[in-house]
Amino acid sequence: MTALLRGDEILACVHRVALSRGEPFAFVRPPTSAEMERRRRDAEEHRVGTLEEIRALHPGAPSPSSPDETAACMRDGAELILRPRLANDLVGKRRATVHALVRVGRVEERFAYAPIVIKNNEILETAATRRILEASLEHIAPSDATYTDGVGPRSTLTVTRNGIVLAHATRVLEALGHGDPSGRVAMIDRHRRVWWFDLASANYPRFNLATYDVLYAQRRAVLDAHDVWMAAKGDFPTSPYWHRECLECPYSSHCEGQLEAIDDVSLVRFTSLDQQIMLHEHGVDTRDHLARLDPTRAHNARSKVLIAHADFEREDHLGRVIDKLDELIYRARASVRRSSLRTLTSEQMGCPVADVEVDIDMESYDDATYLWGASVTLNAPVDGVVAGYRSFAEWGQLDHDAEARIFRDFWSWLGDVRSRCQGQGRTFAAYCFWAQAEDGAMNRAVATPLDGGPTSSDLQSFRSCSPPEWIDLHHEAKRQIQTEGPLGLKQLAGFAGFHWRDVNPSGEASMLWYEVASGVHDAAMVSRQRILEYNEDDCRATKALRDWLNGPARDLPHRDDPL
Repeated sequence: MTALLRGDEILACVHRVALSRGEPFAFVRPPTSAEMERRRRDAEEHRVGTLEEIRALHPGAPSPSSPDETAACMRDGAELILRPRLANDLVGKRRATVHALVRVGRVEERFAYAPIVIKNNEILETAATRRILEASLEHIAPSDATYTDGVGPRSTLTVTRNGIVLAHATRVLEALGHGDPSGRVAMIDRHRRVWWFDLASANYPRFNLATYDVLYAQRRAVLDAHDVWMAAKGDFPTSPYWHRECLECPYSSHCEGQLEAIDDVSLVRFTSLDQQIMLHEHGVDTRDHLARLDPTRAHNARSKVLIAHADFEREDHLGRVIDKLDELIYRARASVRRSSLRTLTSEQMGCPVADVEVDIDMESYDDATYLWGASVTLNAPVDGVVAGYRSFAEWGQLDHDAEARIFRDFWSWLGDVRSRCQGQGRTFAAYCFWAQAEDGAMNRAVATPLDGGPTSSDLQSFRSCSPPEWIDLHHEAKRQIQTEGPLGLKQLAGFAGFHWRDVNPSGEASMLWYEVASGVHDAAMVSRQRILEYNEDDCRATKALRDWLNGPARDLPHRDDPL
C-alpha cells in the first residue's frame, strides 16, 4: 500500500502526489534552495516560540510522545494538548500533523477536540461585512473567544492550505472517535493571534469540510490507482500539467520537458486546472491553438447572447466560462512568439524623462527597511549634483528609530537634489519599480517622528506633483507590455538586455545576505558589499527598463498582430 495522505497534499498537484509515491522514471531530487530553507527555518522558529509561550501560560498541558499517549490524553479529557501525535486513519488512508488540540465538548462518552496549527503568515484581510472569532494564547478555547468585526480570512493559497490541513485533521479526529461535530479549528498567525473557524458550516467555502471531502476523494482515488500501477496492473494514474505549484516542485524540470515536447496549453501562465480542462474539451490543446483564437471575440463573449441555431466559434463558448480568456490568448501569443509584445501603438510607447533622473530601490528585512539606494542620471548638468549611485544603510540594530533615521538621511539628500534642479531650471523625476513597496516603507518610516525628518504631508506633496516626479515603472510597463505571464523587474529588465552581477539576484536571497551582513565577523563586510551591488543593479535595471520603453520596445510586435 502506498503512503498515507498528508493534509498538505490535499491541495497539492495530483501528479506530484502520485510521483512522490513512486515515479515511472529515474529521478534525482534537486537540492533545496537557500530561500526555501530560510522560509522553513523562520516557520519553525515561530512555531517553537509560540508553543513555548503557550506552555508558559498553560504549564499543565501535556505533550505526549506517541500516538498511544495522545489517545490516552484525549480519553482522559485533557483541556489542551501540545504537540499531539495522532494515530493514523488507516481506513481513510490519512495521517495528520497539528500543533495543538483543544477540548471543545463531549460526544456521547468521548471528548471532542479541535485541531490548531501555528503558521508564520498573515491570516486575515479587511472585510467590512465579515467577522471572526478571536481568542488569545492565554484563553485559547473557542468558548473564550469573542468576535472581531470587519475581517475575514485572506483568499491566498497559503490560508486556504491552512484550512484544508485543519479539515484533514478534523476527519482524522473523527475516525479516532474524538471529532467535533461543528468542525471547529483554529489558526495562530504570525502575530500569535488565535482565529477560530467552523468548518462544518458553509461560511468558508474555500476550505470547509464539504470542499475538503471533494478534494480528498480525488487524491484518494489517485492513491488507489497508484497501488494498481505499483502492482503492474495498470497505467500510471496521472499526467503532468503546468500550474503555480510547479515553480517550487522538485519534479518541475521533468514535467516541463514533457509538456514542452507537445506544446501543452497548460504552459500558458497562469491557467487553472479547470480552465485547462475546458480548453482541452474544446480542442485547444496547445499554446499555438490558444494563441490563434480571437481575443476580441473572446472578450465580447461575456455579454453575448447565444441564440439557438446560430453559428458560434470556440471563443463564444469558452469566453463565457473562462474569465479573461482574452488575456490568456495574449499570454499564449507572447509565449509562441518567445517575445514580449506591445499593447499600445509605437507612438504611445515610452516613459517620462527629465533632466535629472533618480532611480530608487530599497531593501528590507522582515518589517523594516535597512537600505535606501539611488542612482542618478544627468541628462543636463546641475551644479552640486553628481551622477552615480548613493546608498543609505543601517547594518546594526534594526528598529523603527534606525529605519526612520536612514530614511531621513535619504530624504534629505533627495530633497537637496530636487531643490537644486528647481533652482537651476532643470526638470527632475524619481523612478521605482512597484511603488506600493517603496511607498509602504516611506509611510512606515515617517510614522516614527525624528527631528529634521519628513512628514506624511511631505510624502503626499512629493507623490502628487504635476508633472509627476514619482513614477512607478511597474505601472508604466504593465500598460505597455504584454508578457507570457510575470511582469517583474528581473524579467522586464532582461528584455532590455540588463544583467545583474549576482548569480542569484532576488529580494528573498538578499534577506539571507542581510543576516550575514548584520554580523560582526569578516564575512559581514563581503555580504554588505554584495547587498550594495545588488541594490545598485536594481536601480540600474529600472534605468535600463526606461531606456528600453523609450526605444527598442517600440519595435516589438503588437499583441493583436496575426501570428
